[in-house]
Amino acid sequence: MTIVVTGAAGHIGNNLVRALLARGEAVRAAVHRDDRALAGLEIERVQLDICDAPAVRRAVGGARLVYHLAAKISIVGPMGGLVHRVNVEGTRSVAQACLAEGVRMVHVSSIHAMQQMPKDQPLDETRARVPLGDRRWPAYDQSKAEGERVVRRLLEEGLDAVILHPTGVIGRHDYGPSRMGTAFLDLWHRRLPAMVEGGFDFVDVRDVTSALLVAADPARGRRGESYLLTGHWRSIADLARTTADITGKAPPSLRTPTWLAHVGAPFMTMWSQLSGKEPLYTAESLLALDSNQDMRSDKARADLGHNPPPFEHSVYDTFAWHRAVGNIDGAAPLQIPAGLSADAVAGG
Repeated sequence: MTIVVTGAAGHIGNNLVRALLARGEAVRAAVHRDDRALAGLEIERVQLDICDAPAVRRAVGGARLVYHLAAKISIVGPMGGLVHRVNVEGTRSVAQACLAEGVRMVHVSSIHAMQQMPKDQPLDETRARVPLGDRRWPAYDQSKAEGERVVRRLLEEGLDAVILHPTGVIGRHDYGPSRMGTAFLDLWHRRLPAMVEGGFDFVDVRDVTSALLVAADPARGRRGESYLLTGHWRSIADLARTTADITGKAPPSLRTPTWLAHVGAPFMTMWSQLSGKEPLYTAESLLALDSNQDMRSDKARADLGHNPPPFEHSVYDTFAWHRAVGNIDGAAPLQIPAGLSADAVAGG
């Protein structure tokens, strides 16, 4: 029977579709508009507005499993209600369809659904979720927390669902590219004028995909449970140094303190509105970099076999894939990190 993947053309989504196809699964890929990341794949494509409940019900019909990844990521606020519409009402449409059709749902939420404070205590699945309507929290964070609450309310009505919370995802098949993919390319092309303080936990997309595959098994991904998928916390300066070690591209020499970056954030937003381009950073993205440095994925390790590789290996794989698809100089040498075989060059 068919497996439905919403957000199938996204970074996690298209990696998951590839992994499902490699296992011989029949995949119905639900996309909004851009499906370039799925080019050449033998799948059933469905163009879908995730908030169109009847259309979602039709897309879910006849499936044995639904992976819900469709989301609207934002560092610029609520985007006129679009963030809430997609991440909350869209999730409601999918969860209600799964309940009505008797289909198991693997819901991909985010670390951003969880409150980062207190930062001096480990963060795991028991951490309080971000409250809805509290302006101290970004619209995206609120929407992901509320989307999870929607799923949990339907669990009480009989929905079979499990919830996964990845941290910052990096890695191959990043066709968008994602914000992190853009950051890596900017470091390669030396387009970043300075590095800001702070950091984040980064997880390899291959490991997120592996956890998603295992979570589909009710004996492993337990109904109603949340699983935090962490990788390695690294400062932005650490990330730049690792990139330099692998690519030979020197990182920006300037360091911008957080307070100064916050002063410049409104001007970045103003420039974005005038240019029509996404800002380099915003107050919301700076808040994300002020993150908890001790995120725990013990439950995902125990139940889902989550075991991320060294951070350096993930960064290498990211650049090797970008080189393989022509996003960076195909002849440029990459320094293979210790412990990684040359046969691990990305592109598959």
